[in-house]
Amino acid sequence: MEGDFIKIREWLLPVSWLYGIGVRFRNQLFEMGVLKSRSFKTPIISVGNITVGGSGKTPHVEYLVRLLQDKTKVAVLSRGYKRKSSGYVLADKDSTSRMIGDEPYQMKKKYPDIHIAVDRNRCHGIDRLTGDEETKDTDVVLLDDAFQHRYVKPGINILLVDYHRLIIYDKLLPAGMLREPKQGKNRADIVIITKCPRDLKPMEFRVLTRAMNLYPYQKLFFTTLKYNKLKPLYYGDDRPLSDIQSDMNILLLTGIASPKQMMIDLEPYTKNITPLTYPDHHRFKKKDIELINETFAAMPEPKMVITTEKDNARLFGVEGLSDEVRQHIYMLPIEVEFLLNQQEEFNEKIIGYVRKNSRNSILAKAKDEHKSNNRDHSGNGPRTISFRNN
Repeated sequence: MEGDFIKIREWLLPVSWLYGIGVRFRNQLFEMGVLKSRSFKTPIISVGNITVGGSGKTPHVEYLVRLLQDKTKVAVLSRGYKRKSSGYVLADKDSTSRMIGDEPYQMKKKYPDIHIAVDRNRCHGIDRLTGDEETKDTDVVLLDDAFQHRYVKPGINILLVDYHRLIIYDKLLPAGMLREPKQGKNRADIVIITKCPRDLKPMEFRVLTRAMNLYPYQKLFFTTLKYNKLKPLYYGDDRPLSDIQSDMNILLLTGIASPKQMMIDLEPYTKNITPLTYPDHHRFKKKDIELINETFAAMPEPKMVITTEKDNARLFGVEGLSDEVRQHIYMLPIEVEFLLNQQEEFNEKIIGYVRKNSRNSILAKAKDEHKSNNRDHSGNGPRTISFRNN
């Protein structure tokens, strides 16, 4: 059920109260204009959350990439969490996860034709993407995990809320997992409740909508996870999840923030799941590899190792994995899927915003052609979808 992963550390609530004072003061400085938020001529779409841990940012950014990449020149800008480089780095085919971070590496491998860059200073990163000769054809910038980075004023601000960690039930750090007070959701243009069960009942949709208590200018969407075919890291062919029979033994190897949902989703196929869980963005060391080898060797046949796309960035090519593990290890790619037939409405909002604000994309050219044609047809004004001025 919603909120079922939340655990509040009551004894830390006094510290959370102090933390909240600092966060509210910072937000107030932005509201008063003491700290400045900067707007850009290029369309900027921000995707983020106000909780620590995974809420599905990467698959939602990838959804936007797939939606826009045939119509515009898309760039993704991330801070490159836990990368070993510094400053602005533009990803290329030789970039490693250590150089640009796990998520940017994953996206560059999947979408080699888009621009992917990392920079802790998002304003500087946007300036480089839109100004450098190599990337100045950028039509739209997708900001990954930038809801708290208020120095950028995005055209569309998308807030992700994990169904299992609803912000309305959570508390501020360190008692809970909120980075800022739940009122921070008011800055969002779009709120998406992620990782919803596929069989969510209509009554639950209505309850969640009331509980989120959004403003009229905000739109609420619901998404769930869609799993694609298992892909081998080393040997073999893609395999559908239906290949997993009830007698299959799975070593679920994860180094992500929230692996529990993945285990829940695999349980209908087999109950024989052995989790081997590491912290988010964990770098696998020799002792970790030895434990993986030993654990898998001790499991009865038939068996396989399943890991995530993000972990693949750190596992592929790592030294010391046994031949047995290499022959049986697969990653499970995920995508997001909209519930309540909301996909078309969401797509129109995103495309309409980019069409209205982009200068060079196919969408912008289509808009200009539409205007030109309408000059010869009185009474037919151009129709575009726009958001409130953030």
